[in-house]
Amino acid sequence: MNRFWEKVKTKNILVIVLAVFIGIQFYRPEIKQKAITGEIHVPSDVRAILQRSCFDCHSNQTDLKWFDQVAPAYWLVADHIKKGKEGLNFSEWDKLAPPAQNAKLWEAFNQINLKAMPLKSYELLHPVAKLSENDIRILKNYVTSLAPKQKPDTAKVSAYNKQLQQINTIHIAAPKPSLPTALNGISYIPDYKNWKPISSTERLDNGTMRIIFGNDIAVKATKEHKTNPWPDGTIFAKVAWEQIIDSDGNVTTGAFKQVEYMIKDSKKFASTKGWGWARFLSPKLEPYGKTADFANECISCHRPMKDNDFVFTSPINH
Repeated sequence: MNRFWEKVKTKNILVIVLAVFIGIQFYRPEIKQKAITGEIHVPSDVRAILQRSCFDCHSNQTDLKWFDQVAPAYWLVADHIKKGKEGLNFSEWDKLAPPAQNAKLWEAFNQINLKAMPLKSYELLHPVAKLSENDIRILKNYVTSLAPKQKPDTAKVSAYNKQLQQINTIHIAAPKPSLPTALNGISYIPDYKNWKPISSTERLDNGTMRIIFGNDIAVKATKEHKTNPWPDGTIFAKVAWEQIIDSDGNVTTGAFKQVEYMIKDSKKFASTKGWGWARFLSPKLEPYGKTADFANECISCHRPMKDNDFVFTSPINH
């Protein structure tokens, strides 16, 4: 008798599970397929790679497989597509100015090169999207070809030296109350010039050189290999300068472009995954962002690096 009721109970559970499974299929967030307003124009081999590995989430030409359309997996797919198009849409390429197009391509390549894209979960079900070393080489050669060609420019070197003097005498010496402050409350930190460099990045698309400095907490975490997650109190300062060539052909820093901070405070910045962002532009150190929510742009860019505490930086050893 007990075995009979156990069978009945098991059958009822299976019926309920099946009913729930069928029921959730009717909740289907819409995946909007908008018109293609302006496609990206790149060499055929580059386009083939983008179409195979990126277009499903980053274009208006999404091609869902049958298993992508089964809930609850469908809900995750719909969310990825929505966020993917918000960050990069190859079918609305005409909406971006040429410099912004180059910047988007460079950003996309960096995420691919860091193995952050395509998402591992996507590759698992769509193995054709996985990029080979040759694919990555083709993409790198293309984005590198977009870099502006530079020639020696002594005028820019002189202008940079003059600008550097102004920054040192005005901004570095400024008392804390007068320091520029972003709308989210993060102020410019002049002491970054005394921090140790922990990494560097390339932005060949816009001709800039970038060095990432870390405060004492960041440097200590690097030495102890405790960077995933980074400890609270970590601060990065990514400084960008124009890249110039002097009369001797040496590649060096030119005009100051911006400094960008990442500050780790798990409680204070919980809404942006524990990180606070601020960016100060030009020698005037003008705070970036029209509202206090500008940091949402930052976390959107860094989200693919969630398995690395949302940090792109690969620190050098000290």
